[in-house]
Amino acid sequence: METFKPSVTERINHMGPQSLVVVGGVAGGASAAARARRLCEQCGIVVFERGPFVSFANCGLPYFVGGEIVEEDSLVLQTPATLRARFNLDVRVGTEVLSIDRAAQVVTVRELATGRDYEEPYDSLVLSTGASPFRPPIPGIDRAGHFTVRNIPDVDELMAWIKDCPACRAVVVGGGYIGLEMAEQLKHRGLDVTVVEAMPQVMMPLDPEMAAWLHAELNANRVELHLNDPVAAFETPSPGETARASIVVLKSGKRIEADIVVLGLGVRPETSLAKNAGLELGATGGVRVNEHLQTSDPKIWAVGDAIEVRDAVTGAWRLIPLAGPANRQGRSAADNIFGRPSCYEGTWGTAILRLFELTASCMGANETALREASIPFEAVHLHPSSHAEYYPGARSVAVKILFAPETGKLLGAQVVGQDGVDKQIDVLATALKGGMTVNDLAELELAYAPPFGSAKDPINMAGMAAQNVLAGYVQLAQWDEIALLDPSHAVLLDVRSQEERAKGF
Repeated sequence: METFKPSVTERINHMGPQSLVVVGGVAGGASAAARARRLCEQCGIVVFERGPFVSFANCGLPYFVGGEIVEEDSLVLQTPATLRARFNLDVRVGTEVLSIDRAAQVVTVRELATGRDYEEPYDSLVLSTGASPFRPPIPGIDRAGHFTVRNIPDVDELMAWIKDCPACRAVVVGGGYIGLEMAEQLKHRGLDVTVVEAMPQVMMPLDPEMAAWLHAELNANRVELHLNDPVAAFETPSPGETARASIVVLKSGKRIEADIVVLGLGVRPETSLAKNAGLELGATGGVRVNEHLQTSDPKIWAVGDAIEVRDAVTGAWRLIPLAGPANRQGRSAADNIFGRPSCYEGTWGTAILRLFELTASCMGANETALREASIPFEAVHLHPSSHAEYYPGARSVAVKILFAPETGKLLGAQVVGQDGVDKQIDVLATALKGGMTVNDLAELELAYAPPFGSAKDPINMAGMAAQNVLAGYVQLAQWDEIALLDPSHAVLLDVRSQEERAKGF
């Protein structure tokens, strides 16, 4: 008689929980719920989402504001009806989870439309509560005409405000991803745009000399830029001033008239639910999880922007709110819940931004993070062409790689340019994940044809330049070290042609 061997699905169904509750239906939460259904056909899976939409593309919101995405419906990837039809998920939008009773394993929820409160039991719970826009206690920050961009209702309100104001003057406070994307898109709509940044540069994940390319691009597109000058207050106009929203007062005393203010000051993890339930939070303020994305309660997992993650290069705990990692975390958490051991190693911080004609990208650690972690490093800069120079349309690309001075292990990279940046950063991100060294970069065999690349690919060239450093053939002096050189023992020689220098120096 043949011995019966249960299928993988049957084994998982047997060991999995009977009820899974997911708090938050965007990115990590939606991914966890969909993966859970694939692993357990019989389990009850309930997803609570406080907002009116589930599984929407919040990364696409600026492009809807600018008109590149025409239909708002394009931003809604799934609805409660489609998720029920495809995955048999019970998705309840407009429903806020108020509290977690860990001992009883129930959550208390409220239907926002009716005010009805009720309890929902769980065997396992996934928190994907995300992050909320940071609103520091600046006087006047809550005045009318001030907007954040985090969800679809946010952009609906913003669009209604500027509908009858095509010549509005916009002030974007914050020079991170959302701030720069909104500056670009508001400029596309014909608004006069000013960006205010408290730090000496925009895009803090980039090192200063790489961020300088973004400063030049903003200036080239007539976006006024104020650096190292934080907002002190938002005020009503004084006599002689006009502003539909606010007078933006900077620390320096500069007063900027704004018909609309976009607050792009970053996000903070939504952890009140976890904190009130007594779950451990980390020093960064995010929910602390282990390598299996399990919180301090073994029945509760957490994913996405609400958690702190290990920096995969430095090992430090960090808040890295990125959509790609959040989706992978959701899948990994579901695997662990249903008995398929999965480890989330950490986040590499691979990210990319388009700003008008320029693309800026980064991955791994920058110089600041490496210094904070006391990790020694060398840096190599090069400016190759995006493809063969003799083929029309070749553009210069600024490439920076950071590597260990003894072993050549790749630690991070930044690429800025007008063409081919996404390709280069993805190759470098793959190399970093694979633990490659600069010697490996020099030997990579990458696709080449004149319209697409060069026989000496920029990645190969970066590896070769770093090899020269490792071998001791050259010693490097970085841009910020030039002023420290002894002029009696050092000569600064610029070997660029006049045409090369005219492109920037």
